[in-house]
Amino acid sequence: MRFSRVKAKLRRNEPALITTLHYTDPTLYEMTSLMGFDGIWMDLEHHAYSVETAAKLMCAARVGASDIIARPAKGEYMRMGRLLEAGAQGIMYPRCESAEEAAEVVKWAKFAPIGERGLDGANADAPYCCMPMKPYLKMANEETLVIIQIESPRALENVEAIAKVPGVDVLMIGPGDLSVLAGIPYEFDHPFMTDAIKRVAKVAKDAGIHWGMPSGTPEHTCKLLELGGRFICHGADIIMVKRGLEQIQQNYAALGFTFDNRIAAMTAELEKSSENLYAKK
Repeated sequence: MRFSRVKAKLRRNEPALITTLHYTDPTLYEMTSLMGFDGIWMDLEHHAYSVETAAKLMCAARVGASDIIARPAKGEYMRMGRLLEAGAQGIMYPRCESAEEAAEVVKWAKFAPIGERGLDGANADAPYCCMPMKPYLKMANEETLVIIQIESPRALENVEAIAKVPGVDVLMIGPGDLSVLAGIPYEFDHPFMTDAIKRVAKVAKDAGIHWGMPSGTPEHTCKLLELGGRFICHGADIIMVKRGLEQIQQNYAALGFTFDNRIAAMTAELEKSSENLYAKK
């Protein structure tokens, strides 16, 4: 069990920056961690790789400073335990709807007397039966970060109760799912979304915990920081690669090169179909 870089910063009320890695190349985790990012968001909710693959990626990241913030799918408590055993410093739990569900997350993320997490000690977290169990149990409970995602109108209705659950460290707004489920897909400037951010910020402050969300730009991040947000997620490897490839095409199209861009063609067709659909209505 390593000390959590993210949790240490939050204890000092300093902002922590987490970036997302979707690709499963260990060298990418190694490089990102060596560069000193506070945390790497490992998303197993939406991606198909196994806990075994996740453990190897965590191993690569341990050469550097970054925490691993692992997100299992909703209700995957057993998988959550295995991710912690493999060395994740934090669990990001998605689509939490109630205080009762948040309490279940804490129960499976923390050892007794706080929770009921199962104990092995033979994996990277302990590590490998090399640490005395009593100090390990105490350290694991203190250092494991529990992040509860607020991603639906129902979760927003229950956010005050969720924030009061002992063991919850961070409330994290999931703007994509929240906007879709609220019927305003990806309208992030909609008053509903603005009010949701302000509400979560106030609730977290009143409960004495932290909050945060993904942020697309430094300007947006400044607004979150002004509201007290300290858990900031920015960037993803897949987006960086996409933008790099787009830039290459833009630069070389000017020289007369052409590309059979299937994605652009599909997007244009989709937009045309949508226009026709709404026109009929």
